[in-house]
Amino acid sequence: MKMQKFLLLSFITFTTISCGQNKSNANSENYTYKVVVNDLNIPWGFVFLPDKSILITEKSGEIIHFKNGKKTIVKGLPEIKVLGQGGLMDIELHPDYKNNGWIYISYASPEGEGKGAHTAIMRFKLKNNTLVEKELLYKATPNSTSGQHFGSRIEFDNNGYLFFSIGERGNRDVNPQNINRDGGKIYRLHDDGRIPSDNPFVKNKNAKKAIYSYGHRNPQGMALHPKTGELWTHEHGPRGGDEINIIKTGKNYGWPLVSYGINYSGTKFTNNTSLPGMEQPIHYWVPSIAPSGMTFITSNIYPDWKGNLLVGSLKFQYLDRCVLSNNKVIKEEKLLEGLGRIRSVKQGPDGYIYVGIENVGIVKIIPRK
Repeated sequence: MKMQKFLLLSFITFTTISCGQNKSNANSENYTYKVVVNDLNIPWGFVFLPDKSILITEKSGEIIHFKNGKKTIVKGLPEIKVLGQGGLMDIELHPDYKNNGWIYISYASPEGEGKGAHTAIMRFKLKNNTLVEKELLYKATPNSTSGQHFGSRIEFDNNGYLFFSIGERGNRDVNPQNINRDGGKIYRLHDDGRIPSDNPFVKNKNAKKAIYSYGHRNPQGMALHPKTGELWTHEHGPRGGDEINIIKTGKNYGWPLVSYGINYSGTKFTNNTSLPGMEQPIHYWVPSIAPSGMTFITSNIYPDWKGNLLVGSLKFQYLDRCVLSNNKVIKEEKLLEGLGRIRSVKQGPDGYIYVGIENVGIVKIIPRK
């Protein structure tokens, strides 16, 4: 009888099906994994340098340079305010990094007007594991003492434009629908911080000229589609209503006037899931999975997964493999389930998928042959 119970529990753990989605274990019959950088707390973002070393951002305010099995703390960071969900967040390399050496970070900065902090974007170069030639490209205003919704992901498109996200800082009734205010937006800059002349609101006298789209809640995933070149993002909803969106210039993505979610208390804040002039998500989750990190699989190392989208789940602690067809999610599979909160995910230059997992480290997904 004990053996029967054990086998039953093992079967449930490995094959539970929830909401029509397949649920798999951290080690499955199709893949295994290896921890390549251990003992990390909240690896918010990471990038691979040409020498195969890795730069990793810890939310607590450190950049770790992992090289030849050794971790070195990078020096010379700007002042970073660790406030609720804010701290040191994403990191990205310039598309021409090999020639110009520029590295970009997003972080909660206390500089400027008001108490608290708001999201900032800085670029710098790295010399002897120290930040040099630091340039502040964007600082959202005003600061807020709220610990909510800083965003923030960074991505370059195929034309060399710099995109980044800033959450609405918990001020849903003021920031996301107001283009005169920061927060709840996707932004676009030239790589040196200049405002592109064709940004959608440059001719609006009072608008924040860097805004590219608005009506967002808290976007923590951003990736460029490998074939279309379109910018995809995902964002946290409240209780339900996490979304995947394709970002288009000047468009309104609805928050909080439309949503598939409800208040955390269970009450409604809107009856609308759509309104004229507001973009619909290509996919949404109910209940919320709390998405963070996102990448497309283009590698031949995973032939059955090629073209899929990967999204991390903080809440349920798995990597969501999204099978796509005509820009719709038609199937989902849970990978690396139960290892920890998935914070970041990248396809490395070697073609393997690497995943930043809280209180674990950077994990490499290895297909079984």
